Amino acid sequence: MTLANKQLAIERLDLATADPETIEVSTTRSALPDRDIREKASRIVTDVADRGDAALAEYSTRFGGAPADGAFRVQREAIEGAASEVTEELRDALKSAIRNVRACHQPQRPSATTTVPEAGVTVERIWSPLRRVGVYVPGGRAVYPSSLIMGVVPALVAGVTEICVATPARPDGTIDPLVLTAASLLGITEIYAMGGAQAIAALAYGTESVERVDKIVGPGGPWVTAAKLAVYGECGVDLPAGPSEAAIVTDGSVDPAITASDVMCQAEHGEESAVILVATSERAADAVIAEIERQLPTLERADVITKALENHGCVVIADTTPDALAYANAWAPEHLTIHTANARADADSVPNAGSVFIGEWTPEAAGDYATGANHILPTGGLARSYGPLSVEDFGSWRQVQTVTRESLSGLAHTITSLANAEGLTAHANSVTVRLGTSRLDATQ
Repeated sequence: MTLANKQLAIERLDLATADPETIEVSTTRSALPDRDIREKASRIVTDVADRGDAALAEYSTRFGGAPADGAFRVQREAIEGAASEVTEELRDALKSAIRNVRACHQPQRPSATTTVPEAGVTVERIWSPLRRVGVYVPGGRAVYPSSLIMGVVPALVAGVTEICVATPARPDGTIDPLVLTAASLLGITEIYAMGGAQAIAALAYGTESVERVDKIVGPGGPWVTAAKLAVYGECGVDLPAGPSEAAIVTDGSVDPAITASDVMCQAEHGEESAVILVATSERAADAVIAEIERQLPTLERADVITKALENHGCVVIADTTPDALAYANAWAPEHLTIHTANARADADSVPNAGSVFIGEWTPEAAGDYATGANHILPTGGLARSYGPLSVEDFGSWRQVQTVTRESLSGLAHTITSLANAEGLTAHANSVTVRLGTSRLDATQ
């Protein structure tokens, strides 16, 4: 497709003239797949839970991602031998990415806390790593070793005992050697050639070939997201993730060619990707769009980028930088790029963002591959309540409480009064039995 003479038809929204309802609607979206996909994925999950490997094999054959030899688990020899099919340059790139991701996540490991709210009462808060985690890595016709790294490294830093990876096979029934090499560099030997909703079900419920996990993490398409929602409660999941998205805020202070490249970067993920350009003037916006149209013909995925921008993109015009930042915060993007004169300070006014990229020398692609920041992020506005995948996601907290006899005497009135008020007299009894009513009438 030749785009040199094609003018992009991207929706525009002027905050100065739009009514409040229109503005609010424009920031509202969801990471959830549509109801039809959720219902069908739920049926797949139930079937795999009931019939195990037989159902897993049927759906893998029907939807793609099935292993060529019929064995879901990838042989250790294939994992260890994959590196010979990968160039030294790519192996070095994987090692560099792993090193930086590990460095960024190492400080995230939580520390225990101890609180003494009053004399004789001690409350400890202790974090422990999960035992077994499943990392889902999208695959099939695409290859995402970076997603494997982003899911596995924080689990390793957390101290997870068992980590397995699920990824769909390519059309020829094999796993891409780049993905296997990334796994091998991280010491991962349990890899399953399976994808989609059926893979999520196998991880959550277990089959004859797959041991169930305590939590599932990793990005995926709508069927994977729907399946995660269906198994939530049976095991933990990281978050429901919709199509990739980005917001780019510009005041015109950065070269529009750079800003344009950032707009297109996230749009190339897929036709459903949502990207908005929030500019403080029509002039700044027009300069960026002109650069997009100039650069598009040079890119391999120009068709995908064009459809994403025309179907799900928007140019938002704000009167001031604070207005632009406020809109971006309301939109709550997965990725946020700030191209303003005071970019670092401006970033503090947008707490609702998964990952933020500051200034002209910080492309979003750096975060995807090299800086070490995690690129498994909340989408669909969920940046209001979720953050990037982190070490904390691979463990759980527990409380350990100790009370002395003297302290229990002091707490008795509070405990028994509230317990009796709620009609839970056995709760109150557990205190009076300990203290003995002849020595203390704990209800007084």
